[in-house]
Amino acid sequence: MRTFTAFPITASVFAAGCVQLPPVPIPDPPVGQVVVLDIDGTLTPHNLSVFEARPDADKVVAAYVRKGYKIVYVTTRVPAFQSGLEKWLKKYNFPSGPVHIAQNDQERKMPATFKAEILRTYTKANWHLSYAYGDSSTDFLAYMSAGIPQGRIFALKRQGSEDCEGGGFALCLDEWTAHIGYVEKEVPSLK
Repeated sequence: MRTFTAFPITASVFAAGCVQLPPVPIPDPPVGQVVVLDIDGTLTPHNLSVFEARPDADKVVAAYVRKGYKIVYVTTRVPAFQSGLEKWLKKYNFPSGPVHIAQNDQERKMPATFKAEILRTYTKANWHLSYAYGDSSTDFLAYMSAGIPQGRIFALKRQGSEDCEGGGFALCLDEWTAHIGYVEKEVPSLK
């Protein structure tokens, strides 16, 4: 389970970030396949580092898009930091895609259940979930529950951690940079 530690924040930044984003509907099925991404701890260096992006994460995600994959983001980010999330993704050059955010405390307390339910809704709507990235055991559990093969689930070490969190994944990545070659050479193009 992810925990949140308060950091000193100016009142204006905190107040601006307190807006909880509404749920996002599942779009009509795309042409192609989907890559699922957690955000905090996966695209950011740590699950508590919400203002910076990991080096080259955007390049790996862009490589998937160039090959014809669609991107879906799922997160249990707390409401205080939700409102700027889409701007953050754009600022750090992450491709657009639906962003699904936990809507209440229950969903945030049970991230595996929340993420698995969102992803199962995608599969019921005829989306094909091809690859997934996360940093926590709850991410890996959600991805496997949604039917993503373990061999296509990748873990990211959190900044300062010796190992990836436990769970079902193909590979524990120290960082994104070395993974660019995998996507460019091993992932089949859909175009």
